[in-house]
Amino acid sequence: MAENMTSKLQITIYSFGFHKSGPPPDINGNGGGFVFDCRALPNPHYVPELKNFTGQDRQITDYLAQYPVVQQFIVLAASLVQLTAENFNAREFTHLYVAFGCTGGKHRSVYCAETLAAMLKDQYQITLEHRDLPGKQEI
Repeated sequence: MAENMTSKLQITIYSFGFHKSGPPPDINGNGGGFVFDCRALPNPHYVPELKNFTGQDRQITDYLAQYPVVQQFIVLAASLVQLTAENFNAREFTHLYVAFGCTGGKHRSVYCAETLAAMLKDQYQITLEHRDLPGKQEI
């Protein structure tokens, strides 16, 4: 590692659709990480006025944030990721893979990935990639 680079763990967080792109491959070859299934969460796809928005839009974030089960899901997923990230950091691993999937990869998985990235961005290097939306973000 170069002298001017940080030693913080790199966490790549994906969103994806089970019926579209599917879970992303482990490009770092660690053979581990997390894939969380968001399909049990309330689905904004079935609310006609929300169908065309994404988990990055306020209409969807407000819709999903109102459900305690969604918040509980994210908190529990974040707890598992944080526990593993601390262990990986202590063992000097360089990368952790986390993915959230829903049916189409547009609403619930995007919201969960964005929320987790925001929760962890001050502690780790975060890369956020939405496989079924255009773009890749460095957080």
